[in-house]
Amino acid sequence: ETPCLNSAGRLPIPITPTSSLESMASRLGRVVRSVAPSPAKARSLVAARHATSESAPPPAHRCHRSSPDCPHEYAKPSAFLGSWKNPAPSGDPVEAQRRLAMLRREYGKQVKQVRRQYAYEMELQRQEKMRKDEARREAARVAKEERKAAKAAAAEVAAAERKAFEEEFRQTLLNERSQKLESWRTKEELQVEKRGKRNELLRRQSSMWIDDSELDKKITEALVDTTQL
Repeated sequence: ETPCLNSAGRLPIPITPTSSLESMASRLGRVVRSVAPSPAKARSLVAARHATSESAPPPAHRCHRSSPDCPHEYAKPSAFLGSWKNPAPSGDPVEAQRRLAMLRREYGKQVKQVRRQYAYEMELQRQEKMRKDEARREAARVAKEERKAAKAAAAEVAAAERKAFEEEFRQTLLNERSQKLESWRTKEELQVEKRGKRNELLRRQSSMWIDDSELDKKITEALVDTTQL
């Protein structure tokens, strides 16, 4: 026999004793509690959704700082907030299981998206760090080369100055030596000339013949008028 449906399109609920109603209500409560997410799981769902909503797009399409040219874009409200209560959960365990499976599937998708976005951002940070390290090493290398070039240029200038000073000092010594040599030669020539004159005078004086009659007179003159040789 085909059962008659009520106005709501459902089977009429048979009238049962109070104890049976209480046991059915307790079983239904246990089923609902078993399929309903725990507070920790609900918090994890909300945290995952919050992290997903706050995860920004790739740096190429986002602005790190709020400015008039690039205003800050706020994330949309999380769809998980109040999703278990709106619409109100029915007493059907199958519907509760379906909604829970849907929430779990959506949660898994969003966790994958968060992990993918996290891996992408970590890779971007790693590449940015590598780029900064490479730029820092390149700047250090360029600075080192500039210091070496400046030191080499300073060494060349110092060597040129030292060479010029040594050449000037050598020329000064040569000039002093030539002057001393010229002075010594002049003195030697004067001494030779004086010596020659004295020898010539002695030769002339010694070559003079004195008569015996004038010998006393010459001796007297020599004693009276002494000539310095």
